[in-house]
Amino acid sequence: MCAARSENGIDGWRIDQEPTLLPDPVNFPEELWGIEDPRITFIPELKKYAVVYTAYTRDGPGVALALTEDFHTFERYGVIMPPEDKDAALLPRRIGGNWALIHRPVSAPRAHMWISYSPDLKNWGGHTIMMQARKGAYWDANKIGLSPPPIQTLQGWLVIYHGVKQSCAGCIYRLGLALFDLNKPELLLKRSNEWVFAPEEPYEQRGDVGNVVFPCGYTIGNDTDTINIYYGAADTSIALATSSIRAMLEWLEQHST
Repeated sequence: MCAARSENGIDGWRIDQEPTLLPDPVNFPEELWGIEDPRITFIPELKKYAVVYTAYTRDGPGVALALTEDFHTFERYGVIMPPEDKDAALLPRRIGGNWALIHRPVSAPRAHMWISYSPDLKNWGGHTIMMQARKGAYWDANKIGLSPPPIQTLQGWLVIYHGVKQSCAGCIYRLGLALFDLNKPELLLKRSNEWVFAPEEPYEQRGDVGNVVFPCGYTIGNDTDTINIYYGAADTSIALATSSIRAMLEWLEQHST
């Protein structure tokens, strides 16, 4: 994982010469095959950033956690959800006195979004399905997962999630929206019945893994509404899409089930 910095979040990027966070298979054997897909949440109570990432173990992907204040030194917790599990992020505040983690374990042949709770970020329980993959020919049938960390709004936790459509030509990764209760985040309030963002540009449709748009992070402007969404395009490049939180909530209201 390597940090890139920009004054405006759009251009003039400066990429660190050295990785920000490297696998450490000596002290954390579960990182033997590398780490990827970090989702970063600032935790005001701890005054630290929680970096939840995928650690590739001998038995597949697991969810790992590290805390940092400066992105130079990290306190690693190791794997907190065993394989096969990924697409995880921590909520920025406790829910009912416990920390809450959204993640995506795989239970073949389907994969749903779950939430789990912990008093100490180490011991996890209360595992609950928060949103299921649809069945049949839907764009988000059989396999879904969290994309960037949830966005706290007055209406609830706004979640951008990905759905994976299997076809004869391969997979298509597209994005939808959902809204969950602020104080009981396993309670689904609204879910889009259509995708809101899909691979359309050549750099999204062709690459190492074609037809993929996959965001893991965003920044929100000083107006608390403008959002820059950074996403992987065809597993080959990083792209930027801009939007409005208010506009996304309005779209979800019009396209929800």
